[in-house]
Amino acid sequence: MISLIIGSLLAIGSPDDSGHVKKKGDDYKLVWSDEFDKSGAVDTTVWQFEKGFVRNNELQWYQPQNAWCENGKLIIEARRETKTNPRYKEGSSDWREKRKEIEYTSASINTRHSKTWQYGRFEIRAKIIAKPGLWPAIWTLGVNGEWPWNGEIDIMEYYKGDILANVATGTNQRWNAKWFSTHKPVNSFKPNWDQDFHVWRMDWDENSIKLFVDDLLLNEVKLTDANNPDGTNPFQQPHYLLLNLAIGGDNGGDPSTTEFPSRYEVDYVRVYQKK
Repeated sequence: MISLIIGSLLAIGSPDDSGHVKKKGDDYKLVWSDEFDKSGAVDTTVWQFEKGFVRNNELQWYQPQNAWCENGKLIIEARRETKTNPRYKEGSSDWREKRKEIEYTSASINTRHSKTWQYGRFEIRAKIIAKPGLWPAIWTLGVNGEWPWNGEIDIMEYYKGDILANVATGTNQRWNAKWFSTHKPVNSFKPNWDQDFHVWRMDWDENSIKLFVDDLLLNEVKLTDANNPDGTNPFQQPHYLLLNLAIGGDNGGDPSTTEFPSRYEVDYVRVYQKK
């Protein structure tokens, strides 16, 4: 763990005596981190759990028992298991209620009620499994407004063979987003790329959002291009962080041939802001 932390700090710059991190002439200070060094339950004073079927017609039932800390890492484990859907209602047209059974379980955690930030450098070291049907993500949502008018930033998504880096704003149609999206095929990286940990980074300030993996710039969006139709900008407000492993649904693909359980591992989450 010590060597990994040193390597990460070298990648973004070295700290001075006050804890600032310097890169390219800018001063950054570590304002919050979770190193996941305490084994056992996830710290619920920081992270809140989503529960049940939540969004995007996804197959997984989110539950707290699928996430824990182990060997200095956050583990989010997706499982193929059959359970009774407690929300089942015969004849319902709601996708959350019409499924009689749960076929997959996983976990989703967020900082909505504990930690929010406006601008900064967000750095997350994680390992994903790039297999069909899996949909891991590192993302943020704005605290005010209905989605997508509150703004969404996908620091990392994987599905259907691609790594994605996205920014989304509102449109005049409810629940329909305007996307600034890039896709990079996993097979464009070295073989077995998904068997290693990688560092995803967001640099977000009053001018732009830049999204990286291992210092490779994947997407850059100017805030002046990312206004909602009424002229408000959802990226000029605090956002909270989400980490989750979804399965299937609108984008995730077919998981039927994928081996389970499958783990999404996060080594650390660090947030820096300019002094």
